Amino acid sequence: MKPEENLSSRQRYDTMSFKAIWANNTPYSKFLISVGIILISAVFFTLIGTFLASVIFGVDTAQLASLMTNLENPSNIKVLKMMQTVSAIGTFIVPPFVLAWLFHPAPLSFLSIDKKPATTASFMIIAMLMLAIPLINHLGELNSYFHLPSALKAVEDWMKSSEEQAARITEAFLIMTSPSELIFNLFMIALIPAIGEELLFRGIVQNIFSSWLKNNHAAVWLSAILFSAMHMQFYGFIPRLMLGVMLGYLLVWSGNIWWPILAHFVNNAAAVIFTYLFQNNLTGFDPDKIGVGADQVMTVMLSLSFTAILLFLLHKEGRKNRLLSEE
Repeated sequence: MKPEENLSSRQRYDTMSFKAIWANNTPYSKFLISVGIILISAVFFTLIGTFLASVIFGVDTAQLASLMTNLENPSNIKVLKMMQTVSAIGTFIVPPFVLAWLFHPAPLSFLSIDKKPATTASFMIIAMLMLAIPLINHLGELNSYFHLPSALKAVEDWMKSSEEQAARITEAFLIMTSPSELIFNLFMIALIPAIGEELLFRGIVQNIFSSWLKNNHAAVWLSAILFSAMHMQFYGFIPRLMLGVMLGYLLVWSGNIWWPILAHFVNNAAAVIFTYLFQNNLTGFDPDKIGVGADQVMTVMLSLSFTAILLFLLHKEGRKNRLLSEE
């Protein structure tokens, strides 16, 4: 055997041994490893975003904090959007692929990303998310009535302050005066979170919990709780929790990560598109108001009914697709 061939074989053996060490860990260890890699990647890409802000926009580290205090300046918003995009890629998209490579010999299969979404299911998912808008808004309204006990008032005040700051940034990001700004926001607010958060929370976290607890229902709910908590928005916790549960079951039923990715994308993209149309007087329809208020009970009930029917149909479609893929 030639020296190069021997070296190549040894390298392959070392790689397989290295991966085996990670793959053979317990689910608990895999969860801790995942948290560590996510944090490392998030910090690393935040530094990259800071570096790019300096190179592209001439913003040094000392100026970054001041950007948050002047969100009316379009130049500041451009810098923050660029940093948010880089940070999101590093926090949500990169870690799932690294972890899947470490944990499984077939990373794409581990993430359930190696299957194409069926056309019928895709149309049902799009319809379901659009019809669920009143229900989601109503859950958000109910969530706003919840308060922590008086002993935890300081905690609630901190959460409220953090949420108000996040809302100001989101509102600033969503100011769109041109189609190009709409397209970039669809990329930053809809596409990246849909792909990244689903790969991370459903593809990795839910997968680990399912192996750990041997219970898909518990895995779905725990992943959804972490998914909602991660957004650090107390007054949006319940609607985001229920959205996470729905996304989790879409993966369980179909075995196809593209189902929850599409649903997540439609949910975020609808908000961006309707906001753009409303801001630019292209429609008088404000999607944030539908399902909110005592006079919207019938609308919410219809939304709940149609959402439940489509979830039932998607359950059946998912089982059918699983059976076909196993033949």
